[in-house]
Formats: sequence, C-alpha cells, structure tokens
Amino acid sequence: MELTKIKLLLTGLVTKPTSTKYRMEFDETHIWKELQASPKGQLKADWLGKAYSPQASIELRTQIAERLGMLAEEGWPMLRLLLNKYGTEPELIYATGICHQAEAKNYLIMLLQKDSLNLSILQALACWGTYLPNKTLRKILHEANQSIRLAGLELVKFKAHQLTDSELLELTKDMLDDFREPIVMSTIKILQRRDSLEICDAIAYIVENGSDKTAYSALMALGAIGKESSHQTLIKLSENLPLGNRRNLAKKQLKHQYRFSKFLKEY
Repeated sequence: MELTKIKLLLTGLVTKPTSTKYRMEFDETHIWKELQASPKGQLKADWLGKAYSPQASIELRTQIAERLGMLAEEGWPMLRLLLNKYGTEPELIYATGICHQAEAKNYLIMLLQKDSLNLSILQALACWGTYLPNKTLRKILHEANQSIRLAGLELVKFKAHQLTDSELLELTKDMLDDFREPIVMSTIKILQRRDSLEICDAIAYIVENGSDKTAYSALMALGAIGKESSHQTLIKLSENLPLGNRRNLAKKQLKHQYRFSKFLKEY
C-alpha cells in the first residue's frame, strides 16, 4: 500500500476516548475478536493501524504492534506513521525491530543517537548490533543498570564477528567483575565462541573469582571450547584452584577432553 494512502487512512483515525469506546466504530472487545479469529499475517496493515490507539490496554497495543511488525515490508510504513503520530511507544519500537526492514533499522539507529540508553530501542536493535560502533557499545555497557547491560551484551553478540579477541575483551572486561550473575553468564556465552588463550584466561578469571554459579558456567564453557588453549587452561585450574567443588569440576572437564587423552592420565 502506498504511503500516501496509509496517511489518508490514518487521518481522523482515533476519536476522543470515552468511558467505553476509544475509536469511532468498534471497542476493544471487537478488536480482540478480530485478532483471535484471524491468523497472523491475514489482517492488513491499514486495519491494524485503525485498531491501534495509545488509549487501549497495553496487552492489546502490544498484540496489534506485533502483528504490524510481522507484516515486515507491508507493516513498516504503517508503523512509521504511528510512531510519528503517537511517539516512541515501547510496543511500536518493539514492532519496528521485528519487522526486519533496512529503513526500520536506520530509524532505530537514529533514535539511539538521541537516546542511547533507551531500553526499548536497545532491545529492538539487538540483531543489528553489527551496525553500531564500538564507542556506542562501550557507552551502553558502561551503564550500571542490569537491563541496559544485558541489552548491550546482546548487541555485542551480533557485533562480535567483527571484533578481534582483544577488542571483544576490552568491551566486556567490566562485565567479568559484575556482581550480578545474569550479566557474567551472558558474557561467558559470548566469550566461549572464541578459543584463543587470551579468551580462555578471561573465562578462567571467572572460575577463580566469580560466584559458584558463574564459576560453574565458566568451567563448562572451557570444557565446551575443546581446544588446546582451553585444555591448557583447565590443567592450570586443576592444579591451582583450592581443594573443593571448583577444582573437582575442572578435573572432570579435563577428562572430557578426549582428543587430549594422552595428557590426562595423571588427572
């Protein structure tokens, strides 16, 4: 549908809300019935645009926005018009992310430049982390808020293939010392995709200094890497960790390194 036609459809679209109805021809009950009766992708963007209103319940707004996002190329022009009309409502930002259109990506990056710590924007941009400069990612990860840091790590996950090991560690170094386990464990998942000694040493740092939960995840990650670098790191941990669960798990992970079995007799 042409953008000009959609604009005409939106003109006068929402009436002044009353106690029972917020649009000119049907209420929330009617909209829910239409949504439930129609498979995803069947309802058109113009109908969904008419059905959306910031006066509706958050559940309904989210469902409508999601349907628009799933319409991809057809849904993005309507989303853009709704964003212009109502502002950056979280559900509209979310739908902008899932429509996977290049123009939508550019729009979100433009919003991020104005408000780099907006959680809705960060989460919507997740799969487009590769387009963000290291400077922006560094600023996001420097924020203390847990949700912001986790969103930043999700961006790093998609950016990582463009980074050297040193660049990746420089971005995530503060995450290794975070006292919140979800942040440390998300960092481990990113690091364990690499197998350099530098990366294995960073994961070993968590084994030695993290909580029991993050140390366990770090040891499992070293076992999963399964390279000479991780094998050597596990040997060091098996020898140097204090007696206890962490040392025992390091030895157990060593025994799973079958390709290096000729070195494991003493363990």
